[in-house]
Amino acid sequence: MAQDLMNYEQMTQLALRGVVRDAIRRVIREDGLPGAHHFYITFLTRYPGAEIDEGLAKKYPEEITIVLEHQFWDLTANEDNFEVTLKFGGVPKYIKVPYTAITRFHDPSVGFALQFEPPQAAPEASVAPLANIKSEKKKPKRAPAKKAKAEKSDKKSKDTTEKEESGDKVVSLDSFRKK
Repeated sequence: MAQDLMNYEQMTQLALRGVVRDAIRRVIREDGLPGAHHFYITFLTRYPGAEIDEGLAKKYPEEITIVLEHQFWDLTANEDNFEVTLKFGGVPKYIKVPYTAITRFHDPSVGFALQFEPPQAAPEASVAPLANIKSEKKKPKRAPAKKAKAEKSDKKSKDTTEKEESGDKVVSLDSFRKK
């Protein structure tokens, strides 16, 4: 079997973390959890970008599971993290969780669960974080025919000059076509 140079496993993990983000966004849109839904979210407490009360981090040095059910405040879903305030021992605590720090997501009301591979590296690894994923660029609009030829000619001579100055050799596709 060939080596997976596309990193499909990492892309899948990233896409599934998008499910968590979208679920949180829906809770915000609907001003609360619909029906009996509630979320158990487990994340790495020391992951880069995670913000958690130092007392909680000491108590849970590896990971912690939080529950979004009845009492949570200030829930926001950003592109690459979510933020929420929860009470621990009756004291409100602000928490910021990068989606890449999440190891498990569970909604027991419907038996839905996701388990993620622990991140192998910081978010800047070979697969971009959620916020850095962009759709493909649209093709630029074409200039009118007369202008396009002139612009193409100008661009070609400029590119060729720049390439020649840098020592790179420019080979045109036309040189390979049969005439």
